Amino acid sequence: MKKSQLYILAFILAAIGFGWAGYKYQVLKFPLEPDAEVQVWTIQARAEFNATGGPNQVELQLPGRAVSDQPGFVVLDERLISRSYGEQMTKSRGGRQVEWSVRRARGKQSLYYVATVVRDEHEWVDDSRPRLADEPELSEAEQAALDTVFDEVKAESADTATFSRALVRKLILDPEDGGAQLLMANRGGARGKAEFLASALAIRKIRARVIYGLILTQSNATAEVLPLLQVHNDQRWVTIDLRNAEEGVPENFFLWSRSAKPLLQVDSDDSPNLTFNVQYNLADAMVMAKRRSEVRNRDLVNYSLLGLPLDAQSTYRILLMVPLGAFIMLLLRNFVGIKTFGTFMPVLIALAFRETQLIGGIALFVTVVGMGLLVRFYLERLRLLLVPRLTAVLTLVVLLMAAVSVVSNRMGIEVGLSVALFPIVIMAMTIERMSIAWDERGPSHALKEGFGTLVTACLAYVIMTWDRLEFLFFVYPELLLVLFALTLVMGRYSGYRLTELLRFRALATEQSK
Repeated sequence: MKKSQLYILAFILAAIGFGWAGYKYQVLKFPLEPDAEVQVWTIQARAEFNATGGPNQVELQLPGRAVSDQPGFVVLDERLISRSYGEQMTKSRGGRQVEWSVRRARGKQSLYYVATVVRDEHEWVDDSRPRLADEPELSEAEQAALDTVFDEVKAESADTATFSRALVRKLILDPEDGGAQLLMANRGGARGKAEFLASALAIRKIRARVIYGLILTQSNATAEVLPLLQVHNDQRWVTIDLRNAEEGVPENFFLWSRSAKPLLQVDSDDSPNLTFNVQYNLADAMVMAKRRSEVRNRDLVNYSLLGLPLDAQSTYRILLMVPLGAFIMLLLRNFVGIKTFGTFMPVLIALAFRETQLIGGIALFVTVVGMGLLVRFYLERLRLLLVPRLTAVLTLVVLLMAAVSVVSNRMGIEVGLSVALFPIVIMAMTIERMSIAWDERGPSHALKEGFGTLVTACLAYVIMTWDRLEFLFFVYPELLLVLFALTLVMGRYSGYRLTELLRFRALATEQSK
């Protein structure tokens, strides 16, 4: 394969890995650290009303669960609390609602809707079809006052949005003249004024509607419903805050309903009471990201490591770190020049260090390998063939492990009990490889390779047991593609290693002279 093809392949793999990881971080909000927390709000809507003893039906408007239905938030979970009432969630053109029904009910009744909400920054695209609101019924004097207000506002505006904002200032924020005061005198609270504005704009053929929501803050308190005016400028909906006539959705605004129906309707009570309580908390970012992904697309979780059973997840938390340990070994062998026994033996020894911890693992490794090496030299004198010799060494390693465990148990050293977790075959092969190197290339070379193996295993252990890296590669396993790409690029390197620069420093000194 040409070098250019190798670089192109590595670039594609790295782009896929970084791209998918970036999507999970930016869109799905997966955290980068294991102890990260996110803001979570629990919203409780309480519907109170009186029942007359006969059949009763209650309808409550609900927030949308789709990501596109909420500006800046997403509903992760919701539940209904009702006693003896049948319940059914339905969806209509105006949004979602829950319908409670009962055959007989008498006295004061309370029904609850509870939602868990988390912040989710995304583009809010409302492509609902606009329509004109119903024009208001006005007296002759009110009609004349409204026409006068329209003429004044028209002179101060340039388009639909500025016309509507100027109308809000004229009628709600600063009703100085008598005509504005006459129009808003009997319009009720904020909701009544907002609905009047939407219907008044219909006279000028401006499509408008009222949406309702809550301002979520970092406190636990009762929340008031905030109505906002929306006008359509033939391209998109423009939101206007009635409190200051500013354009845009207020900060921390959670959209509850954009339906023309009342938020709460009860057959048996013409004036039901609807109250909202908001509780603020901090929750584990990983749990919230998983639930957010389920809301967007359940397959994103089902076809990922997060969809595996917990015991399988624990296994993959360890396995995903093995390539990282192998990459560390690649750097030390090909670029630093450290000699080791075998290619992946240091990584396997590093895995064993996870159970024994580093200091205890080094002591056990040196003890077992050292004692096994002495017996291996004795077996060499018996002139055994390769397979019988390896079998004898393997048997010896098991006996040594058992002896170390018994002795350490009697001495109260718990780490010695973990010696059985070492890969038995790897220990036997280490003893065999070290003895062969001792015979063929001398004690110095054998000890050097043994020391290099131990150093590489220790460094791999430190990297592989770093909690943040372990969490990062488990949550973003696609980063292994980036590691794969780096491995491909480094696979063509055939230059000097750092240790070789020390070996040839004498030649460099002579050349400089």
